Amino acid sequence: MPTTLEPVQVQEPDLDDDVAPDRPWIVLVWNDPINLMSYVTHVFQKLFGYSLEKATELMMDVHEKGRAVVASGTREEAEMHVFRLHEHTLWATMEHDE
Repeated sequence: MPTTLEPVQVQEPDLDDDVAPDRPWIVLVWNDPINLMSYVTHVFQKLFGYSLEKATELMMDVHEKGRAVVASGTREEAEMHVFRLHEHTLWATMEHDE
């Protein structure tokens, strides 16, 4: 005797719901009393591929302003940058870009 499957009612998602785009994350390096300025510049060049001029400019922001934004991107990218900066003994955090 053949059986028939009863249709299943599927609720479609409401496409009118606004989905906020993922805001980019920024990576901040903070001033510390331990690392030499030349070392910080070297790390910025090594990890981010910045020119000597750009790395020096960011290092001076860290030194004079207390912090500098050194990268931005997805959450995963920011987490990786923070991890790598920590491996090089730099104090780094991440936050949503405003």
